[in-house]
Amino acid sequence: MSGRVATADPAIPAASPVDLSEYDSLATHLRRFARQSPAAVGAALLLLFVIAIGALAPLIAPYDPILNSFTEVRQQPSAAHWLGTDHLGRDTLSRIIYGTRVTMLVAVSSVVIGELLGFIWGVSTGYIGGRFDLISQRIIEVMMSFPTLILALLLLVSLGAGLHTVIVAIAVTRVPGTTRIIRSAALQFREVAFVEAARALGASPLWVMARHIAPQCVGPMLILVSLNLGGAIFTESALSFLGLGVPPPNPSWGNMLGGVLAEQFRPSWWLVVFPGIAITVTVMATNLLGDGLRDFLDPRLRGLID
Repeated sequence: MSGRVATADPAIPAASPVDLSEYDSLATHLRRFARQSPAAVGAALLLLFVIAIGALAPLIAPYDPILNSFTEVRQQPSAAHWLGTDHLGRDTLSRIIYGTRVTMLVAVSSVVIGELLGFIWGVSTGYIGGRFDLISQRIIEVMMSFPTLILALLLLVSLGAGLHTVIVAIAVTRVPGTTRIIRSAALQFREVAFVEAARALGASPLWVMARHIAPQCVGPMLILVSLNLGGAIFTESALSFLGLGVPPPNPSWGNMLGGVLAEQFRPSWWLVVFPGIAITVTVMATNLLGDGLRDFLDPRLRGLID
C-alpha cells in the first residue's frame, strides 16, 4: 500500500462553501417581525388563505356560481346551501369563492401596475428635479384633486366597463399618492454622500437612480402596496356595486351586493351580510399588514424589540 497522501487535482476547482448568512439574516428579520407584529403576521396568513381560496375556486366551490336554479330561489342558509341562495337560485358560498378570485385579481393587478408606475415616476421626479419635477407635481395635484372613486368612474365611463378597464382605472388612481410619497423619499436620499460620490465618479443619472436611489425607496413601497391593496379592494367593490365594475354574470363581492339591491328593495339578509363580511375582513387584514410593515421598517422603531 503506497504511503503517498492523495492531493486535490488542481484542474478541478474546489467547491466554495455555501454562504448561509443571507438566509440567516432573512430568518432573523422574519422572527423579529413576528415578535413585533403578531397581528400583521396573522393578517398576512389570512390574505394568503384568501388568495388560495381564489386560486382553488374550481376545486372547492360546491356549485357552479352562474348556474340558475329557479326551484331554490332565496333559500336561507341550510345544509345544502351553507350561505343560502340568491334571487336566481345561485349558491351564495360558491359565488363568494369565485368572487374572491375576481376581486383579488383586480385588486392585486391594479396595485402592482399602479404602484410600479408611481414608483418609477416618484424616483425620477425626485432625483431629476427642476422643470420636470415642477410639471410632474402639477399633474399629480390635478389627479389628486379628484376623489379616488370619482376618478375611477370617469375613467370607466371613457374606457367602457370590463375586467381589464377596471384594472386600468383602479391602477391610475393608485399612481398619484405613490408618486408623491416615493418622491419625498427620493429627495431625501439624493443628497447623501454615496449618491454624490457616484455622481462625482461620472455615473449617469439613470444608473444612480437604479442603483442607489430606487433600493432606498423599497421600504416605503412595500408599505404602500400592502395599504393600497385594501383600498383597491374597496374601490373595485364600490365600482361593481354601482354596476360599472366587473360585468355579470361573473361574480365579485361588489356586484353581489349591487345585484341583490337592484333586484329587491329589502334583500335577504344573507345576501348582504356574507359578501360584506368578506370585504370587511380582507380590507382589515391588508390594513393590519400595512401597519405592521410600517412599524417594522421605520428606523425609529427598529430598536424597540430585539
